[in-house]
Amino acid sequence: MKLYSLSVLYKGSTKANLLKAAYDLSSFSFFQRSSVQEFMTFTSALIVERTSVGTRASVKEQEYLCHVYVRNDNLSAVVISDTEYPQRVCFTLLDKVLEEFSRQVDSIDWPSGNPDTVSYKSLDIHLSKYQNPREADAMTKVQAELDETKIILHNTMESLLERGEKLDDLVAKSEVLGNQSKAFYKTARKQNSCCEIM
Repeated sequence: MKLYSLSVLYKGSTKANLLKAAYDLSSFSFFQRSSVQEFMTFTSALIVERTSVGTRASVKEQEYLCHVYVRNDNLSAVVISDTEYPQRVCFTLLDKVLEEFSRQVDSIDWPSGNPDTVSYKSLDIHLSKYQNPREADAMTKVQAELDETKIILHNTMESLLERGEKLDDLVAKSEVLGNQSKAFYKTARKQNSCCEIM
C-alpha cells in the first residue's frame, strides 16, 4: 500500500490551477522521477477539470488509483495511490487536507496561486503520515485489529474442532469400552454364579 502524490488544486472555469503538491517517488528509479512527477501533476489537473463540483470520484489508471474531491467552492484535492490502498482512507485524507488548507490559505489566493506563492507546508507531513493507513486512520487500525482477532478466533475454532473430533473418537471408544465392560461383567458374573454353593 502506497501513496505517491497528494495535490491541492483550484478548479477554474476552463482549467485546474495547481496550488500545492507533495510526492513520494522513492519507489521509482532516480531517472524516472521527474517524468513520473510531471505525469502525476498532469493527471491530477485533468481529473479535477473533468470532475463535477461537489463530487468525489476514483479513477483507475493502469496500476494506480486517483482519488479526487472537488468541493462546492472549487477547492480540490487529488491523491494518487496503488490499488491496494483503502479508498475510505484516501477520502478521509482529502477531506482533512482541504479543510486545513482552506483555513490556512485565503480563498482570494486560490484562483491565481501557484506552488511557489502558496504557503502551506503540511502536504509532505500528511503524505508521509498516511503512508501506513493503519497508523494514520483510527477506523482502519480498528479494522486491522478485528481482522487479526478474527484470524485468531478462526484458528482457535479449527483447533477446537480438531480436538472435538479427537474427543468424539474417545467418546466412541469409551462407549465401545463401556459395552465391552458390561459384557465382561455379565460373563464374569455368570462364571462366578456357577461356582456358588447353594
